Amino acid sequence: MSDPLQDSRFFQNPYETYARLRAGAPVQKVPTGSGGRYSYLVTGYAEAREAFADPRLSKDTARFFAGQPSRRNLHPAVSQTMLASDPPQHTRLRRLVAGAFTKGTVEGLRPYIQQVTNGLLDSWEQHGQADLVEDLAVPLPVTVICEMLGVPEADRLDVRQWSNDLFAAGEPDRIDTASHEVADYMTALVEAKRRSPDDSLLHDLIAARDGDDRLSEDELVSLAVLLLVAGHETTTNFIGNAALALLQTPKVLARMRDAPELIRPLLDELLRYDSPVGIATFRYSTEELTLGGVQIPAGVPVLIAPGAANRDPDRFPEPDRLDPDRDAAGHLAFGHGIHRCVGAPLARAEGEIALRTLFGRFPRLRLKVPAEELEWRRTRLMRGMVALPVSW
Repeated sequence: MSDPLQDSRFFQNPYETYARLRAGAPVQKVPTGSGGRYSYLVTGYAEAREAFADPRLSKDTARFFAGQPSRRNLHPAVSQTMLASDPPQHTRLRRLVAGAFTKGTVEGLRPYIQQVTNGLLDSWEQHGQADLVEDLAVPLPVTVICEMLGVPEADRLDVRQWSNDLFAAGEPDRIDTASHEVADYMTALVEAKRRSPDDSLLHDLIAARDGDDRLSEDELVSLAVLLLVAGHETTTNFIGNAALALLQTPKVLARMRDAPELIRPLLDELLRYDSPVGIATFRYSTEELTLGGVQIPAGVPVLIAPGAANRDPDRFPEPDRLDPDRDAAGHLAFGHGIHRCVGAPLARAEGEIALRTLFGRFPRLRLKVPAEELEWRRTRLMRGMVALPVSW
């Protein structure tokens, strides 16, 4: 059996694959890569939620791969981030960054997010067409997180390219090269902030302490890289996927246009319907465990698929339908448990403002090409389009 998560049809529409696998079993052993390697894939909602919260599923990848020969050349700042750690290290690192993404803090950012959104859409007015991904979904969250971290405007295109390369499925050399480029850049930026302090989040991290414990240099650069990349990748896909879903569901879109305040309660359903994260980052079993009635041995990779869990009909009836009246608050697009996305409040605010402003200013917006011709990124981790051509 070939890897079901690498088929070209999977990237175009993963939900058929997810449904087929889930119908077989909500947790099952699947081949991944080559050389007889395999993982356990979790596609059921109840099982995914349980797996996210199970401390026996570790994210400490350094421990898992210790002593194993590798032909990869990932920079440690990318391979050993906060996402790849367990408590107590994860608890300490998360505490140091969580304050920047509270609902209160994000509320204070809303005027700036609106300003950036307005500026981007101003440039659309004279053209009559645009690429919704490249002209809105990418630059909005990139601009916001770069502004928070103090990344100079001249460097932001490079940041986007490195980030995109890091998720290039099936291209390990490209990923490895990008990991060094972004890590080297953030190392230099940290030094620049030390020489010329400012009010950026990155400078706050340089000065951050957890009791008497200051961030090590490696931890500082790793956190900076994680915030830079994770701070916009998920939101970029969320905005693009949500816009496409609305354009393909005219009745829901018309309802939102008539009552723009409905976008806020609709966000959860949009996140559930086409999750910006298809399969969550790497976990492995530290001991033998049973999940969904399946016995998982110790020391094997476990892949949790929020994209599949959010379409589980046992949790969300008629899951392939975008339902504006559905209570989708329990979706797993941002994960669950101690590793739930720390930037979720920021992503929601950016998504809400972008979609409300976009469809308010361009009520006649429509797809410029048939939906089946859209190209999707070839990464099983992220679910998002390469481009989304629109016109009005």
